[in-house]
Amino acid sequence: MHATSASSTKKDTFLCAARGERPERVPVWIMRQAGRYLPGYRRMRERFSFLEVAKTPELAAQVSLEPYEVLDADAVIVFSDILVVAEAMGVPLEINDDGPKLGKPVADSAAIEALKDFDPSRETKFVDDAIRAIVKALGPDVPVLGFAAAPWTLACYLVEGKTRGELPTIKRMMYTEPGLLYSLLEKIACVTSCYLKMQLEAGAAAVQIFDTWAGELSAHDYEVFELPATQKLISDIHAGPAPVILYVKNGAHLLAALARTGANVLSVDWRTDLAEARAEIGASVALQGNVDPTMLLSTEERIASVVREAISKTKGTGHILNLGHGILPTTPVENARAFVRSAREFSEAKPKLAANRAE
Repeated sequence: MHATSASSTKKDTFLCAARGERPERVPVWIMRQAGRYLPGYRRMRERFSFLEVAKTPELAAQVSLEPYEVLDADAVIVFSDILVVAEAMGVPLEINDDGPKLGKPVADSAAIEALKDFDPSRETKFVDDAIRAIVKALGPDVPVLGFAAAPWTLACYLVEGKTRGELPTIKRMMYTEPGLLYSLLEKIACVTSCYLKMQLEAGAAAVQIFDTWAGELSAHDYEVFELPATQKLISDIHAGPAPVILYVKNGAHLLAALARTGANVLSVDWRTDLAEARAEIGASVALQGNVDPTMLLSTEERIASVVREAISKTKGTGHILNLGHGILPTTPVENARAFVRSAREFSEAKPKLAANRAE
C-alpha cells in the first residue's frame, strides 16, 4: 500500500483511496451535497426549475460549487439528474416537487426499439459544459465527479414511468418477458457508457454509477439480469485510471456479485457493515460510505462518533467516507460541516497518535 505525501492534493487523496490504498487521511464527500439543505440552492430554485438549473451550465456549475465552498469536501459532483439520459433517449421528462415523472413508459419491443442512441456531446452538452466549468473553477487539485444511473435503475424509471420503490411492471416484464428486459438493459448500457465517457473527456476525475433500485432484486435476479449489463457498462467506459464508483442501495445481499462488476469502488449504505463488506469482498475493491443520512439530524458529537466508527472499520484503507444515501433536505448546514470536519480531524490525528506511541 502506498500513502499520499504531506503535500498531497485533495485529488491525490481521493484517487489514492479509490485505488484501495491508504492515504494519510480518509477523503470525504456527500451524496446530493448540492441540494435543498443549502440556502444558496433554495434561492436558486425560487427563480429556476430543477431542469433549468441542470441544463444551464453556469447555474449547474454554481450549484455544484456551493457545497465545496461551504463544506470544504474532498470532491465536487456535477449537479444534474440520472434521468437526463432517459430524456435524451426520447422519453419526455418532468421533475417537480413530487419527484421525476417520465412520459411514454416503455412496455414492449417497439418502445425499446424507438429509444434513441443519442450523441451525448449534442443531446447532453449541458453536462459536458458544466463539468468543464467546474474543473476550470477548481483547478487541478480537486476531483470533479460525473455520474449516471445503472442500467437496472434507469430501466425501472423507463418502464414504471415513476417509482418510489414499487416495481410491479418491470418485475412482471422480468418474469414473463425476460428477453425484453435483456434488450432494454443492453441498450441502456450502450448509451450510458458513451454518456460517461463524455464526462471523463470533459475532465471528470471519476464517475459514479447509481443503482438505487438494485436492492429490490434477489441475488439470483441480479446475477442474471443486472450484473451482465453493469459489467458491460463499466467495461465499455474504458475509464483507464479514472475510478468507477458503483452505489447500490440496500444491496448487502449482493456484495459478492457487486465485487465482480468491474467497479473500482463500491458505495454501500448503512445496512452494510463496512468491516464485514471488506472481509467478504477483499481488498481489491475500495469502499465508500456508509453513514445513515439521518445521523446528520443529530448532534455534532454523535456525528463525530459515527464518523470515527466508520473509518475505524476500514482502518482508513481504501475508504472514501460518505453517507449511505443522499443528504436529507432538513439537514442543518453546520451538521454537514461537522461530518466533513470530523472525518478530517479523526483520520489526520491517527498517524500522529501512532507516532506518539512509538516515541
